Amino acid sequence: MKKKFIFFKNLGLRDWFEVVNQMHIFTQSRNFNTFDEIWFVEHYPIFTQGLVKKSNSVVLERKKYLHNIPLVLTDRGGQITYHGPGQQIIYFLIDLKRRKINIRQFINIIQTLIIDTLNYFSIDSYPSLRIPGIYINKKKVCSIGLRISKGCTLHGLSLNINMNLTPFTYISPCGDINMRMTQIKNFNPYVTISEIRLILIKKLSKLLNVQIINKKLQNRI
Repeated sequence: MKKKFIFFKNLGLRDWFEVVNQMHIFTQSRNFNTFDEIWFVEHYPIFTQGLVKKSNSVVLERKKYLHNIPLVLTDRGGQITYHGPGQQIIYFLIDLKRRKINIRQFINIIQTLIIDTLNYFSIDSYPSLRIPGIYINKKKVCSIGLRISKGCTLHGLSLNINMNLTPFTYISPCGDINMRMTQIKNFNPYVTISEIRLILIKKLSKLLNVQIINKKLQNRI
């Protein structure tokens, strides 16, 4: 039964510290009978540094702010990135062991999810073997950073939709000084974040072969 359903929450615009703290509490307290959840959220402006670090990370670790934007260390995979309003973040709280999915398979599912969703809006995109994520015309539109605890995933992805991309120029996104970022607005200026979220949910439901249910309203999608 637990494999057939996933709950989703749309948290809106929330503080990064609050949401990540709740994510860890959920993971630490869950057991084999806990339903999986996915959380959709936007964050107030913040830079997050993952576990993979390059030389410039040593300097960044001494800072608490960049251009008056908070900079925090986190336990997800990947390197430094930026979060802000207009960027759809998805936190995946999935028991991979129960679903008999390994981490490589799950990353492939995430990448397919984004590619299929962008294709729905007539945007061609592709993954990269060198730096995980999804790209459009050599510019990154979606970043992926996960952690596994007790066979369950934490953290997830960030999809740039309609946001201020300037803070990305203050860092080397994903540790690559040549990395350039883009967003869906540049290719489809009329699509809304709520429209994209609906398609993401429908596509993920098919990819995982589950029913995804709004935990608050109990409406099945």
